[in-house]
Amino acid sequence: MQDLLLLSKDIPIAKIRNCIAEPLIPERLPLYFKYNGNARLWLESRAVDGHRTNSRLLKKVLRLAHKDDLTTVLAVNAATITDNFWVKPLDDNTLGYSEVRFKINLFDNLALTGSVDSFDQPPGRTPELTNTGSFEKCWRLENGQWWMYKSGKEEELFSELLAYKIGKLLNCPMAEYRPADGFIKSLDFTGNARVDFEPVAGIIGDEFDYIKIYNALRAISADIAKQYVLMCYFDGLIFNMDRHEYNFGVLRNCDTGEVLGSAPFFDHNVALVARGYPGSIPKDMLITDFAALIQHIGNPIHIIKLTESKIRDAVHSLPFTPPSTNTVLLPKEFTVQYLLRRQEALKDYCSDLIHYTD
Repeated sequence: MQDLLLLSKDIPIAKIRNCIAEPLIPERLPLYFKYNGNARLWLESRAVDGHRTNSRLLKKVLRLAHKDDLTTVLAVNAATITDNFWVKPLDDNTLGYSEVRFKINLFDNLALTGSVDSFDQPPGRTPELTNTGSFEKCWRLENGQWWMYKSGKEEELFSELLAYKIGKLLNCPMAEYRPADGFIKSLDFTGNARVDFEPVAGIIGDEFDYIKIYNALRAISADIAKQYVLMCYFDGLIFNMDRHEYNFGVLRNCDTGEVLGSAPFFDHNVALVARGYPGSIPKDMLITDFAALIQHIGNPIHIIKLTESKIRDAVHSLPFTPPSTNTVLLPKEFTVQYLLRRQEALKDYCSDLIHYTD
């Protein structure tokens, strides 16, 4: 890998030599570099998932000489929509952030749907090369704001949009979601990188133990740790099986590096009935791990109790309807009853450490 300069906006913050970051302004570095100096791994983590069918089409249209993650991310200087970090060759004294940051996206349809019309376009810069995640998606600029569009099956779109509405009922800090012509879209919660989003991977690595994650976040901020506990409850309630170190994180001041707080909750399309209609609720790990976390903390938490009528209103407000199966109840009514049962199970397994409020 060539030697690079790592920048935040137009401020050099590190030199990268032999894949190792040499800090120039340590407090401005991505959090990852506090725990790991391997810059190549950090760069590769910013690349689009090469297993997505449309990402392979995208690389073909853009005529990338190689399809590996490093080549992919360097094709756009490792720039993303949701932070201000980027790289350029160490000896480049001309390229500036205004030329690197994304102002348009001509490859949104190709990234989202695999549209054949995109094969007529000449290669160009696109935020799709650093649009991570395993589902087909794209960034679209609408009225000066970036929205992420995501495709999926009806049950996935239904589950993600319902998760957003349930999170709002619980007063969780939610990224905004809306239905959009057979897709679902989510507003860029950084406001076009007015703040930097950093996934929690930069703090915890690939850790999945709730207690260890809580302790690591508590060392940074009591408020961030508190929001993490709420997120774990929320995941347990909606049966979110796919929480991982890249789909939650923190927001930072992009000019000072200060950690401002938790990022809004997002990415819930592998929750609720997205993977079918569960039977009876066992002691699944989302519930038992949350119970262990609350017992570790030792202090009761206060959670808004969802009523059947509020859940039903949220469910029936959605434009999506999951397909029917051999369940006794219709899909939407099944989801209402499922959420009520999970709410009760969380209370049961957490003894007296959950206090429900109206």
